[in-house]
Amino acid sequence: MSKHDCLFCRIAAGEAPAEFVLENDEFMAIQDKFPKAPVHVLVMPRRHIAWLNDIGAEDGGFCQRMLAFIVEVAGVLGVQESGYRVITNVGSGGGQVIFHLHWHLIAGRPVGFDVEEAL
Repeated sequence: MSKHDCLFCRIAAGEAPAEFVLENDEFMAIQDKFPKAPVHVLVMPRRHIAWLNDIGAEDGGFCQRMLAFIVEVAGVLGVQESGYRVITNVGSGGGQVIFHLHWHLIAGRPVGFDVEEAL
């Protein structure tokens, strides 16, 4: 896939519009165009990585910086203390639609897992 075929690469290059929440030289966070919660932001690297399966042992520092960026985004959004969910979809079977690694940061309504129901 070329950069021009990838929506998120075009956004990173300034060739497609997006509402930025936070960005730096390595990562960007944008508002989701189809939010599933009151707070729904997409966080991604600027460089093209198709999916989580392309992350290797050599990417440890990158992963640490990305997670720190996600926490920083949560702070900017004011949900760092109240709580939020971070999700990535991997592959078509996992619900991935855009094949550029990205994380959904979702907050603003209760989300959880009912342990009693699971048992």
